[in-house]
Amino acid sequence: MSATRIGIVDYGMGNRRSVEKAVEHVGARPLLSSDPDRLRECDALIVPGVGAFPQAMRNLRERGLDQAIDDHVSAGRPLLGICLGMQLLLDSSTELGGESGLGLVPGVVSPLDGGEHKLPHIGWNRVRWRRPSALTERLPQQGAYYHVHSFVARPAHPEDVLGESEYGERFATAVDLVERTGAPVYGLQFHPEKSSADGLALLANFSALGARVAA
Repeated sequence: MSATRIGIVDYGMGNRRSVEKAVEHVGARPLLSSDPDRLRECDALIVPGVGAFPQAMRNLRERGLDQAIDDHVSAGRPLLGICLGMQLLLDSSTELGGESGLGLVPGVVSPLDGGEHKLPHIGWNRVRWRRPSALTERLPQQGAYYHVHSFVARPAHPEDVLGESEYGERFATAVDLVERTGAPVYGLQFHPEKSSADGLALLANFSALGARVAA
């Protein structure tokens, strides 16, 4: 059986190459592309990203990638947003005057209230999984993962929150829509490709979800 083909959405922003290498490391076949038609052929999609939400959405729309992502989800195929890519899954963000998002996860993105902590939040932070998920299979209930961000996703439905972390305030650092909607849509505020063995295990689990589609 051939390896899972995972498309990495290239919209000109963020950690595309490091995600590509991590996907390859876990035994999947990465396709880094900005071509909507090529991405539609993939078993699973990853939306990476580092940068500003409004510019990211402009880039996605100009390339027709927002529609490709929507088509992918409508076909029942797994989708994973990483860092800014997770935030883009939501309805909107207040960053730089505000912008609408992909609207796959009901909710908004707004600044992280770091309290006395410095922003952006950079470094390893403990994540607690709230419930079982195919994305976190065989992972410990808690673990440390690498974060870099100043904004956080605030899902409208508490049941969409898969993992939480704390930095000044408690925030959603992982989402999973399967329980509420049945759609295999996932998001990680942290960077699994920079989070050592547990981060790679998350990507391996995501690859396994794509393999089920391919089969």
